[in-house]
Amino acid sequence: MAEERLRFFNPFADILITGHQLPHWQQAGATYFITFRLHDSVPAALRMKWIREREAWLLHHPYPWKPEVEREYHERFSQQMERWLDAGHGCCLLRDGEARAVVERTLQHFDDRRYLLHAWVLMPNHAHVLVSIREEWTLPQILHSWKSYSTHALNSLLRRQGALWQEDYFDRLIRDEEHFANCVRYIRRNPEKAHLPENEWSHHETVIARRSLRERK
Repeated sequence: MAEERLRFFNPFADILITGHQLPHWQQAGATYFITFRLHDSVPAALRMKWIREREAWLLHHPYPWKPEVEREYHERFSQQMERWLDAGHGCCLLRDGEARAVVERTLQHFDDRRYLLHAWVLMPNHAHVLVSIREEWTLPQILHSWKSYSTHALNSLLRRQGALWQEDYFDRLIRDEEHFANCVRYIRRNPEKAHLPENEWSHHETVIARRSLRERK
């Protein structure tokens, strides 16, 4: 059953591109690598500089992108953002184990109903999730449900108010088995790359995720 839902990017199928500040490529029933982060995880000055440089780059690289252009985008912008996130800016609420447990329960609540989780890691100020979304649900709907529920629960737990997550998020459509395995590997290695102690992060991966790494050795 799980195998049937593991779909990769189909260049011949319809693509829905949405998003105001960040591009979101969507296909029905597809598999995604998603990053969402706490609202203060990147200093405002760095974020504004990143947005200006990205907007200038996009003027010269309109959609749709060829694979090499998409790779350039992620090398120049996605990877830079990842380095800032791993630096541990902001309040880093998810260092707290109880707070991470709230987000874990949020991710798992609709697993195998609205989507199929393959792997995830919760870092102090952001999360990476590898997930296949069922055809009747969209990527924005899933992200909204995760953020909305976890914000309410965490604000109650931590006796705080206001925004918790940055409004937008990063996502990549998974192209093939190799891309899938690379994302599993990235998720697994992220805490080590960020030099985090074991009590400041949480990680999970499924049999399908582990098998993808064994098959790519």
